Amino acid sequence: MVKFQSRVFVEALDRRRLLAGLVAVASPGVAFAATRRKAAPKPPPPPPPPLVTVLGDSITAGIGLASDLAMPARLQAALDRMSAPARVHGFGVLGDTTFGGLARVDQVPAETSVCVVALGGNDLLQGLDPTRTKANLRAIVERLKARGIRVVLAGLKAPALLGVDYARRFTQIYPDVAREQGVFYAPDFFTGVIGVSRFMQRDGIHPNAEGARIIAERLAPVVAQALRA
Repeated sequence: MVKFQSRVFVEALDRRRLLAGLVAVASPGVAFAATRRKAAPKPPPPPPPPLVTVLGDSITAGIGLASDLAMPARLQAALDRMSAPARVHGFGVLGDTTFGGLARVDQVPAETSVCVVALGGNDLLQGLDPTRTKANLRAIVERLKARGIRVVLAGLKAPALLGVDYARRFTQIYPDVAREQGVFYAPDFFTGVIGVSRFMQRDGIHPNAEGARIIAERLAPVVAQALRA
């Protein structure tokens, strides 16, 4: 049996024990640092695209169409193709006039960046006084602007069969209000669809899927412009 170890062997053994002790002391810190790296909070998700609300009547509501073929969905698709990020929310009510739109304009979601005002068709069908329609549209636009919401006013061209003077006065409402209020204007978005059988449903009043696509694609460039403003 060897009772005595060399000095060199003892010193080497001591060094190994010292190193082992240092590793044992350091390891918890290393593990803790790794834990901290893993527990670091993730960056917040990007904000959602801006909200576009379409305040309208049965055309906006998509009466007679599946939701993915209605005007709001078609507008969403058109904006996507234009690389104009947005979330389109249809806020249409069957039979709504400009007076009805005024009664619910304050229900337009607070997070709305751009509101498309697509009203007046039922005023026209009912032969309402253009002066009253103009006052309602002006009030709708003023309320939206007061909330910091950009407005796209969708114009309508009244047919001459309703009377030349009436048609002229009604048609002029939209560019007048847009100019007075300094808002974006999408002129005459319905002409070429209304009264054209291949773009209309059987009732002759509401656009079919192809008609809704045409209307949305006419609106999209102006909405994209408003989103960039």
